[in-house]
Order: sequence, then C-alpha cells, then structure tokens
Amino acid sequence: MNGDGKALVDPYGRRISSLRISITHRCNFNCFFCHQEGEHDPHGEATVDEIEAIVATAAEMGISKIKLTGGEPLLREDLVEIVERISPHVDEVSMTTNGYRLDERACALRDAGLRRVNVSLHTADPEKFHEITGYDALGEVRDGILAAVECGLNPVKINMVVMNGVNEGEVQKMIQFSKEVDATLQLIEYQPLERGEENFSQYHYDLRPLEGELERDSEEIVVREMHRRRQYHLKDGAVVEIVRPNHNSEFCRYCTRLRLTSDGQLKPCLMRSDNHVEAVSLLREGGSRQDLADAIREAVARREPFWKDET
Repeated sequence: MNGDGKALVDPYGRRISSLRISITHRCNFNCFFCHQEGEHDPHGEATVDEIEAIVATAAEMGISKIKLTGGEPLLREDLVEIVERISPHVDEVSMTTNGYRLDERACALRDAGLRRVNVSLHTADPEKFHEITGYDALGEVRDGILAAVECGLNPVKINMVVMNGVNEGEVQKMIQFSKEVDATLQLIEYQPLERGEENFSQYHYDLRPLEGELERDSEEIVVREMHRRRQYHLKDGAVVEIVRPNHNSEFCRYCTRLRLTSDGQLKPCLMRSDNHVEAVSLLREGGSRQDLADAIREAVARREPFWKDET
C-alpha cells in the first residue's frame, strides 16, 4: 500500500501494480528473434541490495507483483538470495526463464519465495530447437519444466513465440505437451523489437484466426486483468493463453506494468527506449528512498499507450 496515500496511476488512468525486473542482460541461449526486454547496450547489473531497495520502495507505493527476467535470470548466482530478499515485500514474485538448469534450482527458488515460473519453449522438435536457440538443450528445458511443476511453482506457463515458417505447425503438439505436464501454454505474437525487428515481416504470424478456433473449443474463457489477455480452458483440459500486443490498443489500455532494465533504469514501456528514468544510479550517488520514490513516480508519469486506437 502506498505510504503517502497516492496510488501509482499514470496519465491514462492505468493503476500500476507490477514491476518487471531484468536482473541480467546475459543469456546462455541465442534466440534469433529475442526482444531482449527492449534493451540494447546495457552497462552492468543491479546488486541484490539495490534490487531490494527498489522493490521495497515500489511495494510501499502499491506495487504488489514482481516478475524477474533477463537475459536469463538463472545465470545470476545470487538469484536465490534476490528472491529471498524481495519476496517479503510483495504478494508475488515470479520469473521468466529459458528453463536450462531450472531443474537444479526450482525447489530452492520455491523455498526462497518464488511463487510461479514462465519457461520459454518454442518447439518440441530438437532440430528446430537448435535452429531457434543455437543450442542442443531441449531435454534440459523439458526437465526444467517438469521440476518446476513438481516443486509447486504453479501455474507453470510455457511461453511459445509463434513464428511463420518455423513453428506455427506445432501449436497443437505444444498444447498437448502442456496438458500432459500440467502447464499453461502461452502463445505469444512475434514482436518488431530489437532482434525481432529486422525479420518481422518474414516471421510474424497472425494469432487471431487461432483465437477463433480456441474459442470454439473452450468450455470457459477467462479474461485476465493484465492486458485483457484471454485464457482459453479447452474442453480436453488444456489451458491456452494468447499474448497479442501488436497494433492492439486494448492490450496497452490495460497494461499495469512498470519495468526496470538490467542496468537499473526505470522503463515505462517495452517498446520505447527514449523515456527511461534513472533509479540505481540514484542509490549509487547517495540518493534517499524518497529520491527513489520520486523517480518511480516520474517513470509512471511518462507512461503512455504505445498502440492506440486508430481513430
């Protein structure tokens, strides 16, 4: 709850309730389409103390959910400590990961306070996996998903970026796999950002026709608060969620998220890099928690929908 009684609301009336923190820009995979959290040429990483200070301040201002991401967060040797330090401040800490080596750390992360996890897996085919990531690690990622489910990091979500000419023919196979391992499949639209910008027209796949098929096959459709994403509970027991941001004004209209880059800048929007606000540098220069709170408010004040109604 906000300590001074002022909720974090941006100029478009969107109340900010979550913070997505990139704790490293490093990654052990090399996916050719990665949007890299909208970062390029970052400098350094925030320390555990700095991450906790930002989370504690944000929590006092009404942010209740934290998503840890990267790069690949499992490359941080102090990841368990980060989770331990920030989890008491908020209602939920979750993580997005490529799943490699997750099987070794899933239960320790749960014990530290991690509530749930998203694992990126874009194909069930070993050759395509290598084509996409540059590595032969499909088995390790599957093991990571199974370990996350077994350790109770639920709901485990499998993130699949659907790409034309690459994996669009595997959607039904991935739905079946997610059902078998008791995970939710998130089908994500290819985005024209960072690595994904150059070949957008080649790889972008329109998910709208697929949404129509899922709607016909569903016994229940849940509309989530974040982005008004639709989650389809299929009649066979599978659960599929659609993430379709491109040219989607509804997606932006219901965005409740602020971001922190791996080098410690507050980022109001994934799609923009021209309106960042310094955060970690304030702490390193001796700034107070009040200075940090003012920076968070400034970042919220700079938020505006990237995709707007075309009227």
